[in-house]
Amino acid sequence: MSADPQQGRPGDAWRRIARAVRSRPGRSQVAVAALCGLLAFALVTQAHSNAGTGGLTSARSDDLLTILADLSGRADRLRSQVSALQSTESRLQGGSAGTAAALTEARARAQTLAILTGTVAARGPGVVLTVTDSRGSVRADELVDAIEELRDAGAEAMQLSGVRVVASTAVVDAPGGGVRVDGTLVHAPYRLVVIGDPKTLASALAIPGGVVDTITGLPGAGAIVTTSPSVTVSALRALTTPRYARPAPTNSP
Repeated sequence: MSADPQQGRPGDAWRRIARAVRSRPGRSQVAVAALCGLLAFALVTQAHSNAGTGGLTSARSDDLLTILADLSGRADRLRSQVSALQSTESRLQGGSAGTAAALTEARARAQTLAILTGTVAARGPGVVLTVTDSRGSVRADELVDAIEELRDAGAEAMQLSGVRVVASTAVVDAPGGGVRVDGTLVHAPYRLVVIGDPKTLASALAIPGGVVDTITGLPGAGAIVTTSPSVTVSALRALTTPRYARPAPTNSP
């Protein structure tokens, strides 16, 4: 028997390899590919999860305790508000005694609204936030963040550098430096006087990554929080006459 002269050529081996590569993959290859895909998906998911929780996982135990205390304080305030509203509802539904209770409640509500709208002065425990700024680094955004954080922490009345701060107050950057608070130009150092629970307010400002950390991280800026058993918010705000709104008739739905 004679040997095939074409069998030993090097090109035959390469042709066999090419046919094997072009052949349909087997079940084992498909399974390996699927496992590799699942592993890649799991790694990407884990990376996103770590990125989302990195702020808390890298925080110090003291910082976590501060954040937890702030959240607990807010939950306690909400529970107190719910309890007070339920108690008020019970008094108002108390038959003949409900009329006197309703009158007392209306007077207390009017006093509260006067404080919230800034038409009367207020005094009570609270904090004073003093913001220094030697390089003009503090913008209106940082001051607005401080106001919002204090409101979330239960602030009842506040004034910024002698201007009463209410729900409709606007704080914007001034072209020549400083900020305008409802049109009034104020410059650093900014002094934010706030009435509320001093411990809760101070903790809200000192949250890691919060107001104090943000301001002190700016060039030439600083923030000092001072608690006091009695601060005075003396700045007043005149009520404006609504341009379009009018009181609705008492018999309206």
